[in-house]
Amino acid sequence: MTNAIAEENKLNGTLDWQITRYIYEYPESTMGLPLTRGLRSPAIEGFASATSVYPGEQIDFKISMNPAGAYTIDIYRMGYYGGKGGRHYRQIGPLDGTVQAVPMETIERLRECNWEKGASLVIPEDWPSGVYLAKLSREEPQPAQSYIIFVVKRRGPADIVVQVSDLTWQSYNKWPGVNSLYDDGTPYLWYQGTNVRVSFERPYSKYSQIMEAPLSCGSGEFLLWEYPLTYFLESEGYDVAYCSNLDLHGDSALADNCRVFLSVGHDEYWTRQMYDNATAMRDAGVSLLFLSGNALYHEIVTYGGAGGTFRSFARHKRFMDEHELMGSSSFGPGYGDWTVTKPEHWLFEGTGMRQGDSISGLIGWEYHGAPFKDIEGLEVVAANHLVGTAQSDDDRPNPEHGRHGAVIYPGSLGNWVFNAGTIWWANGLSSPPGHIPAMGTFGRPQGVDSRVQVITRNLLAKCLEPSRLG
Repeated sequence: MTNAIAEENKLNGTLDWQITRYIYEYPESTMGLPLTRGLRSPAIEGFASATSVYPGEQIDFKISMNPAGAYTIDIYRMGYYGGKGGRHYRQIGPLDGTVQAVPMETIERLRECNWEKGASLVIPEDWPSGVYLAKLSREEPQPAQSYIIFVVKRRGPADIVVQVSDLTWQSYNKWPGVNSLYDDGTPYLWYQGTNVRVSFERPYSKYSQIMEAPLSCGSGEFLLWEYPLTYFLESEGYDVAYCSNLDLHGDSALADNCRVFLSVGHDEYWTRQMYDNATAMRDAGVSLLFLSGNALYHEIVTYGGAGGTFRSFARHKRFMDEHELMGSSSFGPGYGDWTVTKPEHWLFEGTGMRQGDSISGLIGWEYHGAPFKDIEGLEVVAANHLVGTAQSDDDRPNPEHGRHGAVIYPGSLGNWVFNAGTIWWANGLSSPPGHIPAMGTFGRPQGVDSRVQVITRNLLAKCLEPSRLG
């Protein structure tokens, strides 16, 4: 059978998917708040009517410009494409853009934009599954650009499905100023309680959680965490499809069409239904690879809206059983070296790694570690003590807080669950054009590392063995 993704990446790519012009606002009201300075680009900004769509379905683009003017939409699929990182699929426009209102916030600090659509697109049947960036470009005056991000899913089976972490992107999205799940209206920047909601009915502001990332406007956290994995998988010729967090919540076709399911990067926010669905996938023989850190940390509750049944959400409570699925527990900040404890394991074949060898700086900025799931066959394949960690966990006191652990355990049908235990795993796989390198308060990864690549290849080879599903 033809591998559609391998064929896709033989086509001509372009570097023009990248933003080259941007304008951010610096309102006086945020003078004393450095994390919220210069996050919004009212010169041109927008959002999509859905986080993901199938070919044949319509997606709407809702766009605001201040001042009003003409603009175009160029749609790119992200992949390898001979090292260019993206391929141009469609131009829409020129179109006339107008100023659309910033909505008042509700008592739960919710901002939902009831904007008129600027353009609509029925996804052609021949568009392959992928992460797509719609680059918005305004003409004079004030030439500026930003993104709208969405996923095209695949009908039918795929060897690998990559889940983008858009629930977490939205949780930290402060658009239009201080409206993330971490803001409750007080002067304090980080709020950990409930009763604050965020909506997908708004643009993504520039990413500025632990670093300055001006080229990210409108693309969530994709260019930081998921993009290096996308680039690597497609450069290697894997048969890969993509989905949103919301699809793990509500699209039952995932379980039937997936052999390996990947959680990537900063995958913090899940619903209980996502957890249950991932558990069912594991028990049905799907391999789960958590190439992520701080995953399954907060459980959320969902709300409907004008755009559908799941268009906003609020924090509910901490997951306390994430290790039952992932094999290890989820924590916030922690930095260090990814240090091998079982070099004889098949994971490390071809790496040349020995007991105590480390991949420097690969753990950050949040991690997984002890306590581990008590299950037959679970192995801790890498472990180390970290720096930059909190002294305790208020929700779950843990004397081993600050101890990283990467684990692997077998499923019941020949499948595997692997947990790398770091947000920065994919940063060791590739560094494509336009990628925003990772960096944190107490550390940073060193870049592409052949050992991370070999471990990942070994994992996928084992999980995709023909004998697994008979």
